[in-house]
Amino acid sequence: MSQAIPPRLLRPGHDAGDRIRLANSASIIETETSSAAEFARWWDELSSNTVFEVERVPFTSLRKWEFHWETGNLVHDTGRFFSVQGLRVRSPGGPGLEWTQPIINQPEVGILGLLVKEFDGVLHCLVQAKAEPGNINAIQVSPTVQATRSNYTGAHGGESVPYLEYFTDSRRAHVLVDVLQSEQGAWFYRKRNRNMVVEVTGPVPVAPGYRWIALGHLRRIAAADNMMNMDLRTVFACIPFEQCSEVLAQHTVDPFQFALARSLALDAGALHTTTEVMSWFTDIKSRDITSAIPMPLRDIRDWHRTDHAIVHDSGKYFSVIAAAVRAGRREVVEWTQPFFEPQSIGLIAFLVKRFSGVLHVLAHARVEPGFLDIVELAPTVQCAPENYADWPAEHRPPFLDAVLRAVPQQIRYDAIQSEEGGRFFRAQNRYVIVEIDREPDIPADYRWMTIGQLTGLLEHSHYLNVQARSLIACLNALW
Repeated sequence: MSQAIPPRLLRPGHDAGDRIRLANSASIIETETSSAAEFARWWDELSSNTVFEVERVPFTSLRKWEFHWETGNLVHDTGRFFSVQGLRVRSPGGPGLEWTQPIINQPEVGILGLLVKEFDGVLHCLVQAKAEPGNINAIQVSPTVQATRSNYTGAHGGESVPYLEYFTDSRRAHVLVDVLQSEQGAWFYRKRNRNMVVEVTGPVPVAPGYRWIALGHLRRIAAADNMMNMDLRTVFACIPFEQCSEVLAQHTVDPFQFALARSLALDAGALHTTTEVMSWFTDIKSRDITSAIPMPLRDIRDWHRTDHAIVHDSGKYFSVIAAAVRAGRREVVEWTQPFFEPQSIGLIAFLVKRFSGVLHVLAHARVEPGFLDIVELAPTVQCAPENYADWPAEHRPPFLDAVLRAVPQQIRYDAIQSEEGGRFFRAQNRYVIVEIDREPDIPADYRWMTIGQLTGLLEHSHYLNVQARSLIACLNALW
């Protein structure tokens, strides 16, 4: 499913006025409608008034959840929401070769939607301060709409989803972005969400917990720790900033900023044409024979269940836990649910390098068993380093040590970001962008690409994984 982005927002050869409008909006932080100081006061007030208590409980304390008598799958008694089942993975030639694991099966497609509107010639985004039980800090800046199908059809028994009508009724708004994108392929089985950006021109009432924020201000929020939630990062990454390249390049004297600005253009100065990149990626996907087959949770190997968790025998990777949640600002005041909890903080990193004055990103064609196509483009490094501390050097993820040993002068971005707080419990990753001078030896499943080439692929589904999309949002905070 492709984005429905108007051609005027896509290519420099079209309406120059609209190109400048988007470029100017992306660079403006302060407006009469949106000031950083007012946003900070609003945010502090909401943070202090948000009540969110999460308590680990034994599985027997889960209400309306049970382990199915036949499969052992952890399911909701309505058959909706999501389930935790087993997955058998065979990856010939890989370091793990074959394994089994728990995985979340949530077959319904949710909506992640961002509403935008122009105030005094500047595009603003309607964001919400959304509380999620798995967040490390309760509330984070989130899209206008962040809802599963169970949410917006009322299966959870809570209130209706505000502003949903702008994303389900095409007559109410002008669609700028509309594309299905994957979720974490290691923890979700073929999970997809509809990433949308729609523009309105008429009046929009602002509900409590929501606020208009300038596009440029929102872009910069991705630089802060645990501020912009994962769902907003993935939507924001899908906004095409290619047309900003020329404008930004003309207004910077910093060599790195200039190289980044030039990289926003689709193919300008790229080491490989987009056609060559697509051929490389298609060849890798067609050659991969990894299989991922659902199986009963009770039959997975090397995992064991206690009263409070399902854990790997090694103590690594992640656990499945149960929790009771009590919230003061959410559709349902109290509930229980399972969560996936990582055992340590992960590392998500892009290596970047300038080639002929154009910044390139080293992308990885990565296999993850939960992907619909098994392979998607991922960051250079995507792992939890502690999981590989005792692995032999030849099986450690490529470039992991290069990122871990980077000196401060090489690090262009470094922040801790949370992952999806509705299914994952306090899942955090260190997001890093490291610039290198020397070109290392590149394995066959890695390729240098410009930012414009990566974002161009976001017009389509199943090309960039959610971690790569998050890093694109982080990269956009740098200019």
